[in-house]
Amino acid sequence: MNTYQQPAVLFNRHLETIYPAIFRKVHSIDYQRERISTPDNDFLDLDWLRKGSRKLVVISHGLEGNTHRAYVKGMAKAFYDQGFDALAWNYRGCSQEMNRQLRFYHSGATDDLDLVVTHASKNYDEIYLIGFSLGGNLTLKYVGERRDQINPTIKKGSAFSVPIHLHSSCIQISKPGNWLYTNRFLKSLQAKVVAKSKQMKGLDLSYFKKIKTLMDFDECYTAPIHGFASAIDYYQKSSAINFLNGIRIPTLLVNAQNDPFLSNECFLKSNDNPYLKFESPQYGGHVGFSLFDKSGLYWSELRALDFING
Repeated sequence: MNTYQQPAVLFNRHLETIYPAIFRKVHSIDYQRERISTPDNDFLDLDWLRKGSRKLVVISHGLEGNTHRAYVKGMAKAFYDQGFDALAWNYRGCSQEMNRQLRFYHSGATDDLDLVVTHASKNYDEIYLIGFSLGGNLTLKYVGERRDQINPTIKKGSAFSVPIHLHSSCIQISKPGNWLYTNRFLKSLQAKVVAKSKQMKGLDLSYFKKIKTLMDFDECYTAPIHGFASAIDYYQKSSAINFLNGIRIPTLLVNAQNDPFLSNECFLKSNDNPYLKFESPQYGGHVGFSLFDKSGLYWSELRALDFING
């Protein structure tokens, strides 16, 4: 179903990426927040839309995102309006309150996703996972690494705009044409490191002088904080591409060909896993897929609904 056509006014990949991030508004969302504890005495903030369904979608956001981003709210509302409960969760440090431990989140931190799923599964017969960008990598890695041991309530997974090969995607996003995105991410990530350094010892802010790219940040902070030997070690162990063959539930991966964040390695040249469906529409940008019609839905939401309901 590579049928997406971008609106004529969004005539390049940067407009497709930036417009929905800045201008899209999703109304009629009234989350109920729940805080759950982690095994290491930290917390995760979960935002729910409940109507008493036995079916639940769990939505994972992208790098430096949260549950209030339009793409998360749009997906949650789309499924809620179709009879599902929806759970959007904030990663550690992403819910406007700094988490307690000397760790944040990262592309391979499936332990937190598993905690969320385990917590939710007690009340549902069917759970469907949806992830965007970094959250898509989390989703795909999670279902792939668990293979036949996956929670039986999880029925399908969907992931959009996913840097499944982290190393080459970090190189891609650091190219001069993407400086706007890199600069935005680095400012946000560094602000969190500063905030965490005021909360506890163990973070050396002098590294800021050498950080020019996301890979630099991962080398100086993400990798050592989370127990990886280096940024390369982190990318190798966390990239979803290394777990795709383990997927044993119907799973959809959609990466737009004009996504400014994604390297060539994020587009599967071959796929021998019958459980995995890979689609690469020509347009879409990064977490874009805008549609201007009366439904208010974006193409990614229509595609996820079609795949999960199908």
